[in-house]
Amino acid sequence: MADPLIVKICGIKSYDILDATIAAGADMVGFVHFMRSPRHVSIEQLGDLISAARGRVETCVLLVNPDNSCVAEVAALGPDWIQLHGPESPNRVEAIRAEAGVEIIKALPIGSAEDVAQVSGFTAVADRILLDAKPPKGADRPGGLGEAFDWRLLEGLDPTISYLLSGGLTPDTVADAVRLLRPFGVDVSSGVESAPGVKSRALIERFIAKARAAAA
Repeated sequence: MADPLIVKICGIKSYDILDATIAAGADMVGFVHFMRSPRHVSIEQLGDLISAARGRVETCVLLVNPDNSCVAEVAALGPDWIQLHGPESPNRVEAIRAEAGVEIIKALPIGSAEDVAQVSGFTAVADRILLDAKPPKGADRPGGLGEAFDWRLLEGLDPTISYLLSGGLTPDTVADAVRLLRPFGVDVSSGVESAPGVKSRALIERFIAKARAAAA
């Protein structure tokens, strides 16, 4: 019997979408603390959202190349996970994990075979690996920004490495991704939005249902 698929909905900003996401059966919810993102939430909002989610669903806070004071501030709010989505090195990831005392997801951008080859360097220092699309040249923030990467690149990945798949997933593509790649989990943000930063309850429900059906 395969492990159940982990479904993570990232970039939540409101209580009603948080409630809808939990009701739809998500395993993890992500909150973004990064000023340049249309999904950014302040430290105050973060604390309130984490409190509202506690005991109902696992929480994850996405940070980009955070300094030590930011890590400490976020860790104090008691999220289940911190997701590092910047150019953090393995040493930096290890230091943040030790300092925060919180489990770490390290997001790694995939755009080439070289990117895939670097994944193994993070498996010992992060609790989970998330594979995302490399941002387009000139982008002002990390992540696939709604674009998928070439999944065939993952044929070069060590098969013992389990990962969360991200980057351009939508309710229409997630089933193929799950059936083809059998990832440990799937992560979506812009693929369940009606506009940048505006989550759609209907798209979230459809995404989770399609992912679960494909994993069954």
